[in-house]
Amino acid sequence: MAASVVVFDVGNVLIEWDPEHLYRKLIPDAAARADFLGRVCTMEWNLEQDRGRRWAEAVAERTALFPDQAALIAAYSDRWHEMVPGEVPGTVAILEGLREAGVPLYAITNFSSEKFAEAQARFPFLARFIDVVVSAEEGLLKPDPAIYRRLLDRNGLAASDCLFIDDSEKNVVGARAVGMRAHHFRDAGALRAALRAEGLPA
Repeated sequence: MAASVVVFDVGNVLIEWDPEHLYRKLIPDAAARADFLGRVCTMEWNLEQDRGRRWAEAVAERTALFPDQAALIAAYSDRWHEMVPGEVPGTVAILEGLREAGVPLYAITNFSSEKFAEAQARFPFLARFIDVVVSAEEGLLKPDPAIYRRLLDRNGLAASDCLFIDDSEKNVVGARAVGMRAHHFRDAGALRAALRAEGLPA
């Protein structure tokens, strides 16, 4: 049986996100930048905002630990859009083509609720999904099986009908563990081939 529903991740599938885009401007020295992003504003720290922590609390917590880095820490939130230069090449066109063909579209994303609202305002196509499960709003993070089930249960979807697309291999594995089909995203060309293989328009 072919897939009939497509479930997108957002970050680095539909919109680009990388703190390097901002911090290359703020910390030109590569070693100093790597130290800051590896020790001060780490991926683990950022993930807590995806889990639901408010940005004001997150910035205050880091600033208390690293007061000499206060301005650089604040920039992570205040200049967040500079980490997001635009759309991932080609995938929004795929999204729009699927929508025009009548394919039901959903999303599951590890994202701060505050920043997701800002992203929706900037990228109108993020409002085109039937439903979006945002990790911060659910208190769940991919690849926890519960976050995939939240989408399935809330929308009455059968896992085997869904093709899930994510740039993180562990999130793809998590989707497959609950019975979803899944594609590890690398680029738009490979995604089109995966959609065609599932009998979906591409």
